[in-house]
Amino acid sequence: MRGKWAQGIIPRGFTWIVKDRIAVSERPGGCGDAHRRVRRQEEVIWIRESGFDTVLSLLASDHNLHAYDELDQPWVHLPFGGADDGEERLREVCRAIDEHSGGGRSLLVHREELNDVVCGLVGAWLLHAGLVDSGPRAISFAEQLTSRPLGRPGRAIVGLVAPPDDVADQGDDDGDGSP
Repeated sequence: MRGKWAQGIIPRGFTWIVKDRIAVSERPGGCGDAHRRVRRQEEVIWIRESGFDTVLSLLASDHNLHAYDELDQPWVHLPFGGADDGEERLREVCRAIDEHSGGGRSLLVHREELNDVVCGLVGAWLLHAGLVDSGPRAISFAEQLTSRPLGRPGRAIVGLVAPPDDVADQGDDDGDGSP
């Protein structure tokens, strides 16, 4: 390939959480019926050419992870579906983020779409890493970094690692992301 296509295309929803270290995005190729093999290939090329050392897939299934192997992009599959997976699974995912982003390495974390699960994980990881000191601050930073409101499912994830009662009264009533 030559020209701009040799660099691939940036995945949808791509956002740096910690510049040049940790980023999140939608699954390469898109989600559901909008998923396209060619787009997936171009996005994986962009991930590889952008120097990401590892991709952490939070998807429930291992569908399309072979695309990373085909394009020589290292990956880890650690399914995470949200707060119902429990605190221990959340801490396991946070430890994987630490492990694969330490020592100057960069990591891209994705799930089917950039939703409350990924954004809630961002807030929980910020608390886990000691970059914020409270659940409300973690929620606020996650919202600012991802440019989207964090609804009840995301706030519940943050609540798994926040001090008791720290995220009380921070959740929305109808799950739409608005306070």
